[in-house]
Amino acid sequence: MSFEFLAPVSDLVAAHTNLLSDQSLGKQIKIHTSNDGIPDLSKIDLAIIGIQENRNDVNFLGEKLNFDAIRKALYELYPGNWNSNIVDLGDIKPGNEVSDTYYLVQEVLSTLLQKNIIPIIIGGSQDLVYAQYRSFDILERMVNLANVDSKFDLGNSSESITNTSFVGKIIVEQPYNLFNYSNIGYQTYFNSQEEIDLIEKLYFDAYRLGEVISDVTIVEPIMRDADIVSIDLGVMNSTSLNGTVVSPNGFDGREICAISRYAGISDKVKSFGIYEFKNFKNEETSSLLIAQIIWYFVEGVNFRSNELNIKNLKSTLHYNVPVEDEILSFYKSPMTGRWWIEIPFISSGNNKLKRHTLLPCTYSDYERACNQEIPERWYKAKRKNEV
Repeated sequence: MSFEFLAPVSDLVAAHTNLLSDQSLGKQIKIHTSNDGIPDLSKIDLAIIGIQENRNDVNFLGEKLNFDAIRKALYELYPGNWNSNIVDLGDIKPGNEVSDTYYLVQEVLSTLLQKNIIPIIIGGSQDLVYAQYRSFDILERMVNLANVDSKFDLGNSSESITNTSFVGKIIVEQPYNLFNYSNIGYQTYFNSQEEIDLIEKLYFDAYRLGEVISDVTIVEPIMRDADIVSIDLGVMNSTSLNGTVVSPNGFDGREICAISRYAGISDKVKSFGIYEFKNFKNEETSSLLIAQIIWYFVEGVNFRSNELNIKNLKSTLHYNVPVEDEILSFYKSPMTGRWWIEIPFISSGNNKLKRHTLLPCTYSDYERACNQEIPERWYKAKRKNEV
């Protein structure tokens, strides 16, 4: 059992929890401690895991990671009107080699996936997303990755994996299970024109920082279509997260928490990670922000609508819109008001793609179709189905 290698939550944090109010999150979460061991997972919905690995960070200087301050901040918060059962499984410590850490991360996350438990990862360097993605291999289907990041992280896939090249590795290494990659919050000056062109060529989605800040609701359909969500803390602005390498431009606390909540609300998201944690200068503020990002994700999970089979529900509204030589099929949920658009499925193609024939969209996509404009995301998804 891969869980036997997990290090318990520190005795210091466990002792701190005893001092908290009975209504606090720390008293509601089941915690892996040195005294009690790993809790029973039979009725668990969400599992918090720390991963103390950062050696493939291109700027690694030997720092050791400690998540105690984040756990203290999270445990002190009060839960919302939640039904979810949460466990804190403790930490995965660095293996002898980084590849050993990847292997253990993949094993632990695969086990959680099979148990229908959503992992909430607090990690070091973002190359760990590669192991997070590989944990889905066990499901033998295509997956979508949404990355909230100022950079695309395509890097040079022919070289060893780093926290700036893990997406390139995900794209080129077998088994090929990545259907779509969406970047949320990229900043043009941090990405080469070659990378921007490659994102376009592969029919992936990318949303600039300014685009998202001006209307954060555009994130909702992207998250609704994601299986894996990764947040690079470097996407925050330096005012919100007083770290060592943080850009003056980026999301603020409210925006990142809204994005996190959209990830939680998505019926499809099965794995959520926050990466590039460093020992920040202002530990108290940064730890509280990370705790609140986690809180909003859990809040979202508790408000899921279970609309994965929206097409088959009798109450679903269906609209056909002729555009050029296509007839676009839209579906609307009367319960949540959310929209989907159907992608033509090529039956002779890859069976792993079947679940991607319904694409989350917005009402404005429907309006544009009525005005004879084909939605860009529909076009990209259709082209990926054809390749």
